[in-house]
Amino acid sequence: MAQFAVIGLGRFGSTVSLELTRLGHQVLGVDSEPKFINRLADKLSYAVIADATDEQALAELDLLRYDAVVVAIGEDLEASILCVLHLKNLGVQQLWVKACSNPHHTILSRLGVSRIIHPEEEMGLKVAQALNYPMINQYLSLGNNQYLVEILVHKHLEGTVLSALLKNSRHEVKTVLVKRHSELVAPVPDDFILATDDCLVLAGPLSMLKSLAPRLV
Repeated sequence: MAQFAVIGLGRFGSTVSLELTRLGHQVLGVDSEPKFINRLADKLSYAVIADATDEQALAELDLLRYDAVVVAIGEDLEASILCVLHLKNLGVQQLWVKACSNPHHTILSRLGVSRIIHPEEEMGLKVAQALNYPMINQYLSLGNNQYLVEILVHKHLEGTVLSALLKNSRHEVKTVLVKRHSELVAPVPDDFILATDDCLVLAGPLSMLKSLAPRLV
C-alpha cells in the first residue's frame, strides 16, 4: 500500500483520489473549497482544507512522506504554478501535474516537472482511436511511435493461425501475450490458433498496427 496526496479535488482530482483509494492506497485529498472536502471526507484516508498557493500551508501537510503528489488544480493557471513552485521548494520529487493548455505545459516543463498530464487531450485521443479502430480495446504509447494495443478477437477470426494474421508485419509487430479467459499465454507460438474473445496484446509501430485493422473488423 502506497501513500498519495492529491491537490485539487475537482472532477479530475476526485476521480484520481477515489480510484487510488479503491486500489487500496492511502490518499490525502487537499482543496481550498470546503464543499469538495465535505463530499470526499468519508471516502479518503484524509481530507484537508488548505490553500495550495500558501507554501507554509503545504509544508504543514508533510508531503515529503508521500510516494507521489498529484497537482490536479483546474483552470487556475497561477494557482497551479505557485503550488508546483512551493512543492519543488519543499523537496517533493514525485510530482504529477495536470496541464490545461500548451503554455501551461511549457511552464511546467521549465519548472522541471516530468509527469505532465493532459486528461482531456488524452481522453480525446482514446475516443478517436476507439472510433477509428473499434476492435482495439486499449492502447498505450511507448514513445518513439511504438504502441502496445489490446485487441479482442471476434468470431470471424475463430480458428485463425496467429502467423497468418501477422504475415505481413511479423518482423515489426510482436505478440506480447494472449489472454484466454483466466489463462495468459506467453510467449505465444507462431502456430497459436485464435479463438473468439481471446485478448491479443501486440506491440509495434503505429503504422504497422494500423495496417492490421482491415483484417480484424
